[in-house]
Amino acid sequence: MTPVKTPTPIDVVVIGGGQAGLAAGYHLRRTGWEFVILDAETGAGGSWQHYWDSLRLFSPAEHSSLPGRPMPPWSPGFPPASHVVAYLAEHERRYDLPVLRPVQVTAVTRTGNGAYLVRSDRGTWRARAVINATGTWRRPFWPSYPGMQNFSGMQLHTADYRSPELFAGRRVAVVGGGNSAAQILAEVSTVADTWWAAPRPPRLLPDDVDGRALFAVAASRARELATGRPDSGGVAGLGDIVMVPPVKAARDRGVLVARPMFDRITSDALVYGDRIEPVDAIIWCTGFRPSLGHLRPLGLRAAGGGRIALTGNHAAGDPGLVLLGYGDWTGPASATLIGVGRTARSAVQALDAHLSSTGFTGEGASHTRSRSQTGN
Repeated sequence: MTPVKTPTPIDVVVIGGGQAGLAAGYHLRRTGWEFVILDAETGAGGSWQHYWDSLRLFSPAEHSSLPGRPMPPWSPGFPPASHVVAYLAEHERRYDLPVLRPVQVTAVTRTGNGAYLVRSDRGTWRARAVINATGTWRRPFWPSYPGMQNFSGMQLHTADYRSPELFAGRRVAVVGGGNSAAQILAEVSTVADTWWAAPRPPRLLPDDVDGRALFAVAASRARELATGRPDSGGVAGLGDIVMVPPVKAARDRGVLVARPMFDRITSDALVYGDRIEPVDAIIWCTGFRPSLGHLRPLGLRAAGGGRIALTGNHAAGDPGLVLLGYGDWTGPASATLIGVGRTARSAVQALDAHLSSTGFTGEGASHTRSRSQTGN
Protein backbone atom coordinates (compact mmCIF):
# COMPACT_ATOMS: atom_id res chain seq x y z
CA MET A 1 0.00 0.00 0.00
CA THR A 2 1.33 3.45 -0.93
CA PRO A 3 1.71 5.59 2.21
CA VAL A 4 -0.40 8.76 2.41
CA LYS A 5 1.85 11.81 2.47
CA THR A 6 1.20 14.47 5.08
CA PRO A 7 0.32 17.83 3.47
CA THR A 8 3.11 20.42 3.59
CA PRO A 9 2.13 23.24 6.02
CA ILE A 10 2.65 26.80 4.79
CA ASP A 11 1.16 30.27 5.28
CA VAL A 12 0.19 31.14 1.69
CA VAL A 13 -0.05 29.20 -1.55
CA VAL A 14 -0.07 31.27 -4.75
CA ILE A 15 -1.57 29.34 -7.67
CA GLY A 16 -0.13 30.60 -10.94
CA GLY A 17 3.37 31.87 -11.75
CA GLY A 18 2.63 34.41 -14.46
CA GLN A 19 2.62 38.18 -14.02
CA ALA A 20 -0.12 38.15 -11.36
CA GLY A 21 1.54 35.40 -9.32
CA LEU A 22 4.92 37.14 -9.49
CA ALA A 23 3.41 40.48 -8.44
CA ALA A 24 1.80 38.75 -5.47
CA GLY A 25 5.08 37.02 -4.65
CA TYR A 26 7.00 40.30 -4.68
CA HIS A 27 4.68 41.80 -2.06
CA LEU A 28 4.41 38.58 -0.03
CA ARG A 29 8.20 38.46 0.23
CA ARG A 30 8.02 41.75 2.12
CA THR A 31 5.41 40.56 4.60
CA GLY A 32 7.57 37.71 5.90
CA TRP A 33 4.90 35.03 5.57
CA GLU A 34 6.08 31.70 4.26
CA PHE A 35 4.71 31.09 0.77
CA VAL A 36 5.11 29.06 -2.39
CA ILE A 37 4.09 29.79 -6.00
CA LEU A 38 2.76 26.77 -7.90
CA ASP A 39 2.97 27.21 -11.66
CA ALA A 40 1.59 24.84 -14.29
CA GLU A 41 4.01 26.06 -16.98
CA THR A 42 7.31 24.36 -17.71
CA GLY A 43 9.21 27.67 -17.79
CA ALA A 44 8.99 31.26 -16.61
CA GLY A 45 6.92 33.85 -18.46
CA GLY A 46 3.32 32.82 -17.89
CA SER A 47 1.04 32.98 -20.91
CA TRP A 48 3.38 35.42 -22.66
CA GLN A 49 5.48 32.48 -23.85
CA HIS A 50 2.49 31.15 -25.83
CA TYR A 51 1.29 34.26 -27.69
CA TRP A 52 1.61 34.66 -31.43
CA ASP A 53 5.01 35.67 -32.74
CA SER A 54 4.29 39.30 -33.63
CA LEU A 55 2.34 40.29 -30.50
CA ARG A 56 3.54 43.48 -28.85
CA LEU A 57 2.55 45.40 -25.74
CA PHE A 58 0.21 48.37 -26.04
CA SER A 59 2.55 50.55 -23.98
CA PRO A 60 6.26 51.42 -23.75
CA ALA A 61 8.34 49.22 -21.45
CA GLU A 62 8.54 51.89 -18.75
CA HIS A 63 4.74 51.81 -18.45
CA SER A 64 4.52 47.99 -18.36
CA SER A 65 6.49 47.05 -15.26
CA LEU A 66 5.75 44.87 -12.26
CA PRO A 67 6.61 46.24 -8.80
CA GLY A 68 10.33 46.35 -8.16
CA ARG A 69 12.67 46.36 -11.14
CA PRO A 70 11.37 48.33 -14.16
CA MET A 71 11.09 46.56 -17.47
CA PRO A 72 14.20 47.31 -19.56
CA PRO A 73 13.58 49.76 -22.41
CA TRP A 74 12.79 48.52 -25.90
CA SER A 75 13.41 50.55 -29.02
CA PRO A 76 11.94 51.21 -31.45
CA GLY A 77 8.26 50.88 -30.62
CA PHE A 78 6.58 48.73 -28.00
CA PRO A 79 8.18 45.51 -26.62
CA PRO A 80 7.41 42.08 -28.13
CA ALA A 81 6.17 39.14 -26.07
CA SER A 82 9.68 37.65 -25.96
CA HIS A 83 10.92 40.76 -24.15
CA VAL A 84 8.17 40.33 -21.56
CA VAL A 85 9.06 36.65 -21.05
CA ALA A 86 12.69 37.55 -20.40
CA TYR A 87 11.63 40.30 -18.00
CA LEU A 88 9.33 38.00 -16.01
CA ALA A 89 12.05 35.33 -15.77
CA GLU A 90 14.54 37.89 -14.47
CA HIS A 91 11.96 39.30 -12.03
CA GLU A 92 11.44 35.82 -10.62
CA ARG A 93 15.18 35.27 -10.25
CA ARG A 94 16.03 38.72 -8.93
CA TYR A 95 13.56 38.54 -6.05
CA ASP A 96 14.25 34.85 -5.35
CA LEU A 97 10.59 33.94 -5.61
CA PRO A 98 9.83 30.36 -4.53
CA VAL A 99 8.26 29.07 -7.76
CA LEU A 100 7.70 25.35 -8.29
CA ARG A 101 6.96 24.14 -11.82
CA PRO A 102 5.47 22.37 -13.50
CA VAL A 103 2.76 21.86 -10.88
CA GLN A 104 -0.84 21.29 -11.91
CA VAL A 105 -3.23 22.19 -9.08
CA THR A 106 -6.24 19.90 -9.23
CA ALA A 107 -8.42 21.03 -6.32
CA VAL A 108 -8.64 23.46 -3.42
CA THR A 109 -10.75 22.38 -0.44
CA ARG A 110 -11.31 23.50 3.14
CA THR A 111 -10.56 21.43 6.20
CA GLY A 112 -12.75 21.29 9.27
CA ASN A 113 -10.37 23.57 11.15
CA GLY A 114 -10.33 26.39 8.60
CA ALA A 115 -7.21 25.61 6.57
CA TYR A 116 -7.07 25.18 2.79
CA LEU A 117 -5.84 21.99 1.20
CA VAL A 118 -4.25 22.69 -2.18
CA ARG A 119 -3.97 19.39 -4.05
CA SER A 120 -1.76 18.94 -7.10
CA ASP A 121 0.08 16.39 -9.18
CA ARG A 122 3.19 17.21 -7.11
CA GLY A 123 1.72 16.89 -3.64
CA THR A 124 -0.63 18.69 -1.24
CA TRP A 125 -0.14 21.89 0.73
CA ARG A 126 -2.05 22.89 3.87
CA ALA A 127 -2.28 26.69 3.76
CA ARG A 128 -3.68 29.51 5.85
CA ALA A 129 -4.48 31.48 2.70
CA VAL A 130 -4.60 31.05 -1.07
CA ILE A 131 -3.96 33.60 -3.81
CA ASN A 132 -5.44 32.38 -7.07
CA ALA A 133 -3.62 33.92 -10.05
CA THR A 134 -4.20 31.35 -12.80
CA GLY A 135 -5.24 33.78 -15.52
CA THR A 136 -7.34 32.74 -18.51
CA TRP A 137 -5.00 31.32 -21.15
CA ARG A 138 -5.83 27.69 -20.39
CA ARG A 139 -9.56 28.28 -20.97
CA PRO A 140 -10.06 29.53 -24.54
CA PHE A 141 -13.72 30.18 -25.26
CA TRP A 142 -15.19 28.51 -28.33
CA PRO A 143 -18.70 29.67 -29.22
CA SER A 144 -21.23 27.32 -30.74
CA TYR A 145 -22.63 28.06 -34.19
CA PRO A 146 -24.85 25.85 -36.35
CA GLY A 147 -22.77 23.77 -38.71
CA MET A 148 -19.33 24.54 -37.29
CA GLN A 149 -18.71 20.86 -36.57
CA ASN A 150 -19.19 20.15 -40.29
CA PHE A 151 -16.67 22.72 -41.53
CA SER A 152 -14.01 20.88 -43.53
CA GLY A 153 -11.41 23.63 -43.46
CA MET A 154 -9.06 24.69 -40.68
CA GLN A 155 -10.49 26.05 -37.41
CA LEU A 156 -8.30 27.37 -34.62
CA HIS A 157 -8.51 29.68 -31.66
CA THR A 158 -6.37 32.68 -30.78
CA ALA A 159 -4.60 30.39 -28.31
CA ASP A 160 -3.36 28.25 -31.24
CA TYR A 161 -2.40 31.02 -33.66
CA ARG A 162 1.32 31.73 -34.18
CA SER A 163 1.97 33.38 -37.57
CA PRO A 164 0.23 34.16 -40.88
CA GLU A 165 2.33 31.94 -43.17
CA LEU A 166 0.02 28.96 -42.67
CA PHE A 167 -2.80 30.90 -44.34
CA ALA A 168 -0.95 32.20 -47.40
CA GLY A 169 -3.19 32.22 -50.48
CA ARG A 170 -6.30 31.14 -48.59
CA ARG A 171 -9.55 32.88 -47.73
CA VAL A 172 -9.66 33.30 -43.96
CA ALA A 173 -12.51 34.35 -41.67
CA VAL A 174 -11.44 36.08 -38.45
CA VAL A 175 -14.23 36.00 -35.87
CA GLY A 176 -14.34 38.36 -32.88
CA GLY A 177 -14.50 42.05 -32.07
CA GLY A 178 -11.48 42.70 -29.84
CA ASN A 179 -7.80 43.50 -30.10
CA SER A 180 -6.74 39.94 -30.84
CA ALA A 181 -9.10 39.77 -33.81
CA ALA A 182 -7.90 43.11 -35.19
CA GLN A 183 -4.21 42.28 -34.78
CA ILE A 184 -4.46 38.79 -36.24
CA LEU A 185 -6.61 40.05 -39.12
CA ALA A 186 -4.05 42.79 -39.77
CA GLU A 187 -1.20 40.36 -40.35
CA VAL A 188 -3.13 37.51 -41.96
CA SER A 189 -4.51 40.00 -44.49
CA THR A 190 -0.97 40.56 -45.77
CA VAL A 191 -0.84 36.99 -47.14
CA ALA A 192 -4.50 35.99 -47.50
CA ASP A 193 -7.95 37.25 -48.45
CA THR A 194 -9.72 37.96 -45.15
CA TRP A 195 -13.29 38.30 -43.90
CA TRP A 196 -13.87 39.86 -40.47
CA ALA A 197 -17.04 38.88 -38.60
CA ALA A 198 -17.85 40.54 -35.26
CA PRO A 199 -20.86 40.41 -32.92
CA ARG A 200 -21.15 44.21 -33.10
CA PRO A 201 -19.31 46.92 -35.01
CA PRO A 202 -15.89 47.28 -33.32
CA ARG A 203 -15.00 50.80 -32.22
CA LEU A 204 -11.50 51.94 -33.11
CA LEU A 205 -9.71 53.98 -30.47
CA PRO A 206 -8.00 57.23 -31.48
CA ASP A 207 -4.55 56.65 -32.95
CA ASP A 208 -2.79 58.29 -30.00
CA VAL A 209 -4.44 56.16 -27.29
CA ASP A 210 -2.24 53.36 -25.96
CA GLY A 211 -1.97 51.31 -22.77
CA ARG A 212 -0.95 54.31 -20.67
CA ALA A 213 -4.21 56.10 -21.37
CA LEU A 214 -6.24 52.90 -20.98
CA PHE A 215 -4.83 52.26 -17.52
CA ALA A 216 -5.56 55.85 -16.45
CA VAL A 217 -9.17 55.48 -17.61
CA ALA A 218 -9.59 52.13 -15.82
CA ALA A 219 -8.19 53.60 -12.59
CA SER A 220 -10.50 56.62 -12.88
CA ARG A 221 -13.51 54.34 -13.30
CA ALA A 222 -12.57 52.41 -10.16
CA ARG A 223 -12.50 55.68 -8.21
CA GLU A 224 -15.89 56.65 -9.64
CA LEU A 225 -17.48 53.38 -8.58
CA ALA A 226 -15.86 53.52 -5.13
CA THR A 227 -17.37 56.96 -4.48
CA GLY A 228 -20.81 56.18 -5.89
CA ARG A 229 -20.51 58.34 -8.97
CA PRO A 230 -22.12 57.27 -12.28
CA ASP A 231 -20.22 54.59 -14.15
CA SER A 232 -18.42 56.09 -17.16
CA GLY A 233 -17.85 52.64 -18.60
CA GLY A 234 -14.09 52.88 -18.25
CA VAL A 235 -12.04 51.51 -21.11
CA ALA A 236 -15.15 49.99 -22.69
CA GLY A 237 -16.58 53.48 -23.00
CA LEU A 238 -13.65 54.58 -25.17
CA GLY A 239 -13.66 51.82 -27.75
CA ASP A 240 -12.54 48.30 -28.51
CA ILE A 241 -9.43 48.33 -30.69
CA VAL A 242 -6.04 49.85 -29.83
CA MET A 243 -4.52 51.19 -33.03
CA VAL A 244 -1.09 49.63 -32.88
CA PRO A 245 0.99 50.12 -36.07
CA PRO A 246 -0.03 46.88 -37.87
CA VAL A 247 -3.72 47.62 -37.22
CA LYS A 248 -3.31 51.17 -38.52
CA ALA A 249 -1.68 49.75 -41.63
CA ALA A 250 -4.58 47.33 -42.12
CA ARG A 251 -7.03 50.20 -41.80
CA ASP A 252 -5.09 52.19 -44.37
CA ARG A 253 -5.16 49.20 -46.75
CA GLY A 254 -8.94 49.06 -46.39
CA VAL A 255 -9.12 45.56 -44.89
CA LEU A 256 -10.13 46.55 -41.35
CA VAL A 257 -13.84 46.24 -42.16
CA ALA A 258 -16.02 44.20 -39.80
CA ARG A 259 -19.15 42.43 -41.01
CA PRO A 260 -22.00 41.10 -38.84
CA MET A 261 -22.00 37.57 -37.52
CA PHE A 262 -23.16 34.86 -39.89
CA ASP A 263 -26.22 32.62 -39.42
CA ARG A 264 -24.52 29.27 -39.87
CA ILE A 265 -21.49 27.47 -41.26
CA THR A 266 -21.35 24.91 -44.05
CA SER A 267 -18.47 22.63 -44.97
CA ASP A 268 -16.72 25.46 -46.80
CA ALA A 269 -18.54 28.75 -46.19
CA LEU A 270 -20.21 31.23 -43.87
CA VAL A 271 -23.91 31.71 -44.59
CA TYR A 272 -25.77 35.03 -44.24
CA GLY A 273 -29.39 34.31 -45.15
CA ASP A 274 -29.22 33.72 -48.90
CA ARG A 275 -25.62 34.97 -49.16
CA ILE A 276 -22.71 32.56 -49.06
CA GLU A 277 -19.13 33.59 -48.25
CA PRO A 278 -16.67 30.78 -49.06
CA VAL A 279 -13.76 30.43 -46.60
CA ASP A 280 -10.89 27.99 -46.22
CA ALA A 281 -10.12 28.67 -42.56
CA ILE A 282 -11.73 30.24 -39.48
CA ILE A 283 -9.74 31.86 -36.66
CA TRP A 284 -11.90 32.21 -33.56
CA CYS A 285 -10.73 35.30 -31.64
CA THR A 286 -13.48 34.85 -29.10
CA GLY A 287 -11.65 35.34 -25.85
CA PHE A 288 -10.93 33.35 -22.73
CA ARG A 289 -12.57 32.55 -19.43
CA PRO A 290 -10.96 32.56 -15.94
CA SER A 291 -9.26 29.26 -15.18
CA LEU A 292 -10.95 28.44 -11.89
CA GLY A 293 -11.99 24.80 -12.15
CA HIS A 294 -9.76 23.79 -9.23
CA LEU A 295 -11.78 26.11 -6.95
CA ARG A 296 -15.04 24.32 -7.72
CA PRO A 297 -14.95 22.17 -4.55
CA LEU A 298 -15.24 25.37 -2.47
CA GLY A 299 -18.74 26.05 -3.84
CA LEU A 300 -18.11 29.77 -4.30
CA ARG A 301 -20.27 30.44 -7.34
CA ALA A 302 -23.80 31.70 -6.86
CA ALA A 303 -26.76 29.65 -8.05
CA GLY A 304 -26.88 29.85 -11.83
CA GLY A 305 -23.09 29.83 -12.23
CA GLY A 306 -22.24 33.54 -12.13
CA ARG A 307 -18.92 35.02 -11.12
CA ILE A 308 -17.52 34.40 -7.67
CA ALA A 309 -18.67 37.29 -5.50
CA LEU A 310 -15.75 39.36 -4.22
CA THR A 311 -15.15 41.82 -1.42
CA GLY A 312 -12.18 43.78 -2.64
CA ASN A 313 -9.98 40.99 -3.98
CA HIS A 314 -11.07 38.17 -1.73
CA ALA A 315 -14.02 35.82 -1.99
CA ALA A 316 -17.00 37.31 -0.18
CA GLY A 317 -16.98 36.10 3.42
CA ASP A 318 -13.61 34.40 2.96
CA PRO A 319 -10.70 36.84 3.41
CA GLY A 320 -8.16 34.04 3.10
CA LEU A 321 -8.95 33.36 -0.56
CA VAL A 322 -7.73 36.08 -2.94
CA LEU A 323 -8.33 36.28 -6.71
CA LEU A 324 -5.83 38.32 -8.66
CA GLY A 325 -5.26 39.32 -12.28
CA TYR A 326 -8.62 38.79 -14.02
CA GLY A 327 -9.24 42.28 -15.37
CA ASP A 328 -11.55 44.88 -13.86
CA TRP A 329 -13.37 42.14 -11.93
CA THR A 330 -10.34 41.89 -9.63
CA GLY A 331 -9.00 45.46 -9.89
CA PRO A 332 -8.57 48.24 -12.46
CA ALA A 333 -6.78 46.78 -15.49
CA SER A 334 -5.54 43.90 -13.33
CA ALA A 335 -4.97 41.71 -16.39
CA THR A 336 -2.15 44.07 -17.42
CA LEU A 337 1.42 44.21 -16.14
CA ILE A 338 1.16 47.64 -14.55
CA GLY A 339 -2.40 47.10 -13.35
CA VAL A 340 -1.78 43.79 -11.61
CA GLY A 341 1.21 45.19 -9.73
CA ARG A 342 -0.89 47.87 -8.09
CA THR A 343 -3.76 45.51 -7.40
CA ALA A 344 -1.42 42.91 -5.89
CA ARG A 345 -0.07 45.44 -3.41
CA SER A 346 -3.49 46.25 -1.95
CA ALA A 347 -4.58 42.60 -2.04
CA VAL A 348 -1.48 41.40 -0.16
CA GLN A 349 -1.80 44.24 2.35
CA ALA A 350 -5.35 43.10 3.15
CA LEU A 351 -4.23 39.47 3.33
CA ASP A 352 -1.34 40.41 5.61
CA ALA A 353 -3.77 42.11 7.99
CA HIS A 354 -6.02 39.05 7.93
CA LEU A 355 -3.19 36.62 8.67
CA SER A 356 -1.84 38.86 11.42
CA SER A 357 -5.18 39.06 13.17
CA THR A 358 -6.14 35.40 13.07
CA GLY A 359 -4.49 32.42 14.66
CA PHE A 360 -3.89 29.31 12.65
CA THR A 361 -5.85 26.30 13.79
CA GLY A 362 -4.32 23.93 11.27
CA GLU A 363 -1.82 21.26 12.16
CA GLY A 364 1.90 21.79 11.93
CA ALA A 365 2.21 25.31 10.48
CA SER A 366 3.20 28.27 12.56
CA HIS A 367 1.77 31.75 12.18
CA THR A 368 5.14 33.22 13.16
CA ARG A 369 6.58 35.21 10.30
CA SER A 370 9.90 34.27 8.81
CA ARG A 371 11.73 37.51 9.58
CA SER A 372 14.59 36.51 7.30
CA GLN A 373 12.26 37.08 4.38
CA THR A 374 11.23 40.62 5.19
CA GLY A 375 12.75 43.59 3.42
CA ASN A 376 14.39 41.64 0.57
